[in-house]
Amino acid sequence: MAESQTELDLSYIASVTRVRAAAGVVLRDQTGRVLVVHPTYKDVWEIPGGVVEPDESPADACTREIREELGLSMPAGTLLCVDWVPASPPWDGGLMFVFDGGVLTTDQIATMRLCPDELNRFEFVEPERLGEVLIPRLARRVTAAIAAIGHGGIYLEDGAAPSIR
Repeated sequence: MAESQTELDLSYIASVTRVRAAAGVVLRDQTGRVLVVHPTYKDVWEIPGGVVEPDESPADACTREIREELGLSMPAGTLLCVDWVPASPPWDGGLMFVFDGGVLTTDQIATMRLCPDELNRFEFVEPERLGEVLIPRLARRVTAAIAAIGHGGIYLEDGAAPSIR
């Protein structure tokens, strides 16, 4: 009996939905503009961050990505939002975490060093211009994350607050 129960448990576990996870950070300059970065391997702008690696928490992934991509040692900060992103083959659905990295000092900005294998440019963009720079879903996510600063985290679906069903 115990053996068949174990097989049932493993079968069930194997059938449970798996999702990818990524973590990003909203970093601002002293005028409130948002840091966006340009990956070397894409033709779009993003916020700093990346995929959560095996056995890594989203906060740890964010902290690691800040260090790897920007050369800054700082914690991820407060969770601003979690965004459920539906599957878009070949990608499975995913959970995208956005943390508040706070306001960078002039010294932090001056010492930022982009990882040349990953990023080739950065820019600080006014929040109202994010829709001109980021893909629509990411612009919605980052705009919602900025609105959540100081108000607690929010849950999104595909970059927007889910409608009441």
